[in-house]
Amino acid sequence: MKPGARSILPTRIDPQTLRAFASVAREGSVSRAAARLHLSQPAVSLQLKTLTEATGLPLFTRTPQGMALTADGAALLPLADKALSALADFGQAAAGLHTTVRGTLRIGTILDPEFIRLGAFLKQLVETSPQVGTELRQGMSGNVLAQIDSGDLDVGFFLDLPQDPVDAAPGATHRLRPLTRFTYRVLAPAGWGPQVRGKDWRALAALPWLATPAASAHHRLQRRLFGPGSLTGVEPRRVALVDQEASMLDLVRSGVGLSLVRDSIAIREAQARGLVIADQVALECDLSFVCLAARADEPVVAQAWDALDAVWG
Repeated sequence: MKPGARSILPTRIDPQTLRAFASVAREGSVSRAAARLHLSQPAVSLQLKTLTEATGLPLFTRTPQGMALTADGAALLPLADKALSALADFGQAAAGLHTTVRGTLRIGTILDPEFIRLGAFLKQLVETSPQVGTELRQGMSGNVLAQIDSGDLDVGFFLDLPQDPVDAAPGATHRLRPLTRFTYRVLAPAGWGPQVRGKDWRALAALPWLATPAASAHHRLQRRLFGPGSLTGVEPRRVALVDQEASMLDLVRSGVGLSLVRDSIAIREAQARGLVIADQVALECDLSFVCLAARADEPVVAQAWDALDAVWG
């Protein structure tokens, strides 16, 4: 404490008082500071007096040119600027919280993460919506759609058939965006070349097939091909019911029967293990992203669509 200085009790200093102090310090004039702050000169002078009394320090000296900071005033100016900056940051942060999206996004996933670009999608979502948590639920395509309809999932990946699309009619209940189109091939065990090469769907129906649960895209695809009202009108000989792609591949490798397989996997298996691809038939399928149309504008769901657009273009 300076010799002769009195003890100063802690005093709440109004931010407007600090603004007046900082403005006069920079303008070197009460009148110019008042004009900048849109205040009257007496109001600014009163704020300087209040700050001087609160600190117990002389902050300015009058000169022919105007107001000049004392050594004490010059020492306090950076602290006043820091306090005002902190107040501004606080206000901006508070305002930002009004627009920050918070919540949990429940996502239905299918197939392998690389194929649906799951890692890139989640990375984009975390970076743009850090207050949104995610829950991932792996399942079959039909189950994802059913859980979206029931409200157990918010969004999800889905395999849609171009020949039999979900919600093709106007006024659809889902918002569905195709991400990429790919091809399913018929994959047969090694050594089955004579049975599958050059054969159409009707001829292939006579061979043993692996079946899948009703919720899978494979089931929807086979339903278009086989059975009453299908392309062939005949039922294949189904020898096993399988619900995992890895299990399907293992059974095909073991010589059990035929399966529908994504073209990239079919080519890989043919090259690596000698499995046989039927060369006369193929089915197209769309990897899509889906939510209920009525929920598409909900903040958390909308953030998912923004992240999806950034990843898939």
